[in-house]
This record gives sequence, structure tokens and C-alpha cells, in this order.
Amino acid sequence: MSSPQNATASRWSIPGFLGHYVFSRDHKIIGTQFLFSTLIWGVAGGLLALAVRWQLAWPWSDMPIFGRLFEAEGGQISPEFYTMLFTMHATIMIFFVIIPMLAGAFGNWLIPLMIGADDMAFPTLNMLSYWIMWPAFILIGASFFTAGYGPSSGWTAYPPLSVLDAAAPGSGVAQTLWILGLTFVGISSMMGSVNYMTTIIQMRAPGMTMMRLPMTIWSMFITAILQAFALPVLTAGLFMQLSDRVFGTGFFLPEGLAANNGIQVAGGGQPLLWQHLFWFYSHPAVYIMILPAMGMVSDILACFSRKPLFGYKPMVYSICAIAGLGFIVWGHHMFISGMDPILGVSFMISTMLIALPSGVKTFNWLATLWRGNVQFTTPLLFSVGFLSMFIIGGLSGIFMAATPVDIYIHDTYFIVAHFHYVLFGGSILALLGAIYFWYPKMFGRMMSERLGKVHFFLTFILTNMVFYPMHILGAAGFPRRYADPYHFQAFADLLPINQVMTVSAILLGFTQIIFAANFVGSLFFGKKVGRNPWQANTLEWAAPSPPGHGNFDFQPVVCRGPYEYSCPDADVDFLPQAETPPA
Repeated sequence: MSSPQNATASRWSIPGFLGHYVFSRDHKIIGTQFLFSTLIWGVAGGLLALAVRWQLAWPWSDMPIFGRLFEAEGGQISPEFYTMLFTMHATIMIFFVIIPMLAGAFGNWLIPLMIGADDMAFPTLNMLSYWIMWPAFILIGASFFTAGYGPSSGWTAYPPLSVLDAAAPGSGVAQTLWILGLTFVGISSMMGSVNYMTTIIQMRAPGMTMMRLPMTIWSMFITAILQAFALPVLTAGLFMQLSDRVFGTGFFLPEGLAANNGIQVAGGGQPLLWQHLFWFYSHPAVYIMILPAMGMVSDILACFSRKPLFGYKPMVYSICAIAGLGFIVWGHHMFISGMDPILGVSFMISTMLIALPSGVKTFNWLATLWRGNVQFTTPLLFSVGFLSMFIIGGLSGIFMAATPVDIYIHDTYFIVAHFHYVLFGGSILALLGAIYFWYPKMFGRMMSERLGKVHFFLTFILTNMVFYPMHILGAAGFPRRYADPYHFQAFADLLPINQVMTVSAILLGFTQIIFAANFVGSLFFGKKVGRNPWQANTLEWAAPSPPGHGNFDFQPVVCRGPYEYSCPDADVDFLPQAETPPA
């Protein structure tokens, strides 16, 4: 099939290898580019996490790799270097791994295939959305090698630290590179969100109504809306902070503090203004990092329980409710900033309300599995792992929604535990399950189920060994962002817990070698598959594996919903959405 968009794109195509594999306008190649780029950055982000854990387990000891690469004194790091480690770990994992893998890699791969389109609505814009990420890759990568060893004000970049470089003197260039890098990430995401919304609205196959869309597509659609409305606010804030740093405009720097540091500003600024702008984007960003995972898990659970997804319409409405509430709760990140108690109560209540649609989704997933003909494949195991981790992370989030409790635990490792249960135990496990599930469609070969199950069980066990003790540390008041809290007598006895967590984290890192070997080895030695190895219903499984240019070798016509498994009137336990092509 062809479309006017693809015809236009072909006139601007670069011939040969560069046009086909590098500057491609094919959504599948672009999705693969995002996938490999994010996997590589995931290795870097993981190594940074291990460096943070090393310092907390064996303070001021020689640090392998990072200490020897960046520090001159026998591999021993400085407190400023430690702040760079956790700043860059969070930055890379959020902006270079989770968001671009969910939205960039799987969004590109799945949206046209699952709605029956031959490509994205704007192929050239789609290609640019990937290559605009490269200035961000270069700028953030270069910041590692500046005089201050990278930005050191935390991934939230709170003024005045981020404006005055007080977190790590000499890191001014790195912080500026960080701001510029995130600006390019935002531009890339905006390009993708416009493309995704237009494609889903305008390019669905005949018969593909909105209420026949798989949950993966619904989640991508809502995520694109979140990006489109929230990103401009963060981008404006980044330009304002860049202007403060370069031109001394004073948006976020109080006049007295500026004068004490020898900085001339036009007028007094407000550090809290940055927090409002940053969290107005960054709390919806939490759902940008979890909603696509929820959609993909919904499709995987329905497929391998061989049952219709329980409560399809409530699941759609709950995603919409989560997204809507996500825009009005940003202030719960600022409970200790001195806000008016009445305003704090409104943020507290609205935050607690998010538990309602989240609970709907959780119980619907459990009901989908209940009494199903469950097939314990690797994708299903990772999806069930996601479900259990999301429940733990969600329950711990209720504590933080209560203002009096959050005042105590806000700057402790309880927050770190919650965040990582949602994003590592949640999003990352879901991403791994999605890779195992759609790998046959992407590459035409199966990944090893035996290696996949070993990978899952080791990852699941070690994830809990790394992150669950953080709740205990946080309840004891153990502070986050401290390179060495043990000089406080109250925390000296917590060192063994951190050492156990760090050993578990190192083992968790080595466990991912199993995944890497399975992923790469299956490209060459995996079992070749046909169109539908999982006997799934959604539309992408009607296309060849891997799909060629234009995706489908017939015109798909959708005649039913995406989850008609175990239909009593059918001879088989699945009914694909599309009318099958003639024999």
C-alpha cells in the first residue's frame, strides 16, 4: 500500500544505504534506531547507578571504572562527583532510556501496525524526531568531560544551585550543556507527539473505530496528548534558566542572593517558579513513563491468559482519568517548600484520587488473569512482574500523598524506593516483556524462552533485593543525595543494608548480560517465525514478520475488537481483528 504522505517522503528520500538504514522515513527503521540507542544509553545509566551504590556501600573507597576514568587521586571520588553521578543517572534513565524507548521505539513500531496504517502521518517529521535526539546525546555526553565532571544540581536542576553552580564549583559549562541537551529532547518529543496524535486520529484502517483500538494505542494516544500539553511549559522553563545562566536575567535568582554572588540581575526572581514549571511537566512525565507500559501489559496479559481484557471501556476511561488528574497534582512534589496549607490539602486530595483509576486498572488486570488458560511465557512473566511491582510502588505512593507523612520522608530513601518500584520494577519490566513479545514481529525470529525465563526470575528477585530495603532506610530517615550519611550516628548501623543492596545491584547488572546475549544472539540464531507466533488478535500480527515497506501485503479491514479470545462460537480460541487475506 502507499499513501500521499509516503509518496511525498519518497521524493525527499536519500538513495542507498544511508536512505534505507540511517536517514530512513520508515517508521520501523526509526523505531529500531530508537530501540538500539536507548539500550546503549541504558548501559551507561546502569553503570552510573552502580557507581552511586558503590559509594553508599563502601564510602570513599577506590571506585572501579568511573573513579579511575574521571578522578586523578587513585580512583577516589569527591562529594561533587557523587552529585554528578546521581544527576546523570536520573537524567539518562528518564530522558534517554525510558521515555524514548516507550514512546520513540515502541510508539514508532506499533502505532501504524496496530491501527492498520502503512506509516506515520508525517514520515519526514518522524525521521527528524530521532535525529534531533543526537544533539542531546552529544551535549549530555560532552558534559561528562567538562571541568566539573558533569552537571551536579540533581535531575530536577533546582535554582539557585543550578544557576550559581553551587552544587559543584566549576561545573558551569556542564550545567549549560545539560539544559541545551534537554531542550533538544523536548523538541524531539514534541515532534513525536504531533505525529502520533495525527496518525491515530486520521490513518486508522477501515473499521478501526476508537473503541476497537488496543490498549497499547490508547495509552500511546493519551501519552502524546500529555507530551503536547506539558512539554511547552518545561521548554519555557529551560529557556528561562538558560537565560539566567548566560544573560543574568534573574527569572529564578533572588536579587539579594544574586548581589551576594557578584551577579547583576534586572530584578528579583523566584526559585519556586522553576519548581512549578518543572513539576508541571515532570509529574505528567511520570505517566508518560508508565502509561505506555500499562497499555502494552494489557495486551500481553489478554493474549497469554487467552481471555478478553476485563473491562475494556473502564480501562480506557481510567487511562484518561489518570492523565487528567496528572495535570493537577504537581504540587505534591513541593509539600516541603512552604506552600499554603490549604493549597497543600488540595494537592493531597487530588493526588489520592489518582489511586482510584489506578486501582481500576490493577483489578481489571487481575480479573483478566483470573481463571484464564494462562500460558507462562516470558512476556507474561515480565507483565505479571510489572503488575506486582506497580502495586508495591503505588501503595508506597499513598504515603507520600499525605502532606504530614511526606514532610518526614520527602528527602529520604523512601522516595527513591517508590520511584524505582514504579519506574524500574514497573516501566523497565514492562519494556523487557514488550521486547520479548514483539521481538518476533520486529526481527522475524524468536528470543530464547529458556534464557528469557532465567533472565526474568533473576531480575525480579534482585530488583526486590535492591529496592525493597530502601523503604526500611527511608523509614529510618536515611537521607537521599548524601555521599556519606554515616558520620551521623543514627545512620551508621545502616551500612550493612546498603552493602547488601549494592551487591544485589551488581548482580542485577550482570543479569542483564543474559538479556543482551539473548537479544543479539536471536538476531542470527533465533527460530524463524511466521506472522502470528503468539496467536494474538491485534492487527500487527496480520502483517508479515518482519513487515516490509508499507507494512501489510493486503488491505486490512477491522471487523471486531482486539481481545476476542476464547470466543464460544469460534473453532479456535482467538479471532483476529482483521479479515484475513484470501488464500
